[in-house]
Amino acid sequence: MVMLKPARLLDLGCGSGADLQPLRARYPDTQMVGLDRAAAMLSRAAERTPRWRRWLPGVLGGQHTSLVRADIAHLPLAPRSIDMVWSNLALHWLPDLPAALREIQRCVRVGGLFTFSMLGPDTLRELRTALDALGMAGRVHRFIDMHDVGDMLVEAGFAEPVMDMEHITLTFAEPQGLYRDLADTGSHCALAARPRGLFTPRARRSLDDALLRLREDGRLPATMEIIYGHAWRGEPRQTDDGRAIIRFERGGRP
Repeated sequence: MVMLKPARLLDLGCGSGADLQPLRARYPDTQMVGLDRAAAMLSRAAERTPRWRRWLPGVLGGQHTSLVRADIAHLPLAPRSIDMVWSNLALHWLPDLPAALREIQRCVRVGGLFTFSMLGPDTLRELRTALDALGMAGRVHRFIDMHDVGDMLVEAGFAEPVMDMEHITLTFAEPQGLYRDLADTGSHCALAARPRGLFTPRARRSLDDALLRLREDGRLPATMEIIYGHAWRGEPRQTDDGRAIIRFERGGRP
């Protein structure tokens, strides 16, 4: 269990703000910042957040909640200004995760915590298999393995990364249920090199048939691999101008 009591917490990629209220319940005296690049999502988050939380800090002993529109890769935050960063299912959308991790590390104070979840490489493997078999590769993301994410955290300057994962399998009666869920959650392919053409009715029927062949006990499975991780902001290893920092500890007398 993490015993950290952050003075300032950042919900990174907060979306519609679903996590802001549970985080507020866990950390009632924390200044909360919700950040997302989508204005529509932040509007939804504002609707979830009581007005007095946004405009009247200190009411009933609480702290205020700020909503910020910005890109995760370019955070409008001062260095070492955040005690804890929380990110739930947002990092896998980023085109350059190592660069984003360096930016996050810049904003976390020494001794601060970064905790997150993201999708792993087995996510939507059934849909990927069906598309590949039809010669329609490149329509589903290739997600990053958790071991590689751990290495990226260390390279970004975080310390003591802890990684874990689990598989969650959703099932659908028909492929249309899977398509509808992906559309409703905004889970569209965002790859720059993705095919730009629309599916023809014939291609959609072929995909439906390929997915139906993957049914188990009459249900179409859809695997989600969820990666969980946390790491601490360690002492800086170099100065702002790039010089290495070497620390010496005074030893006891022999």
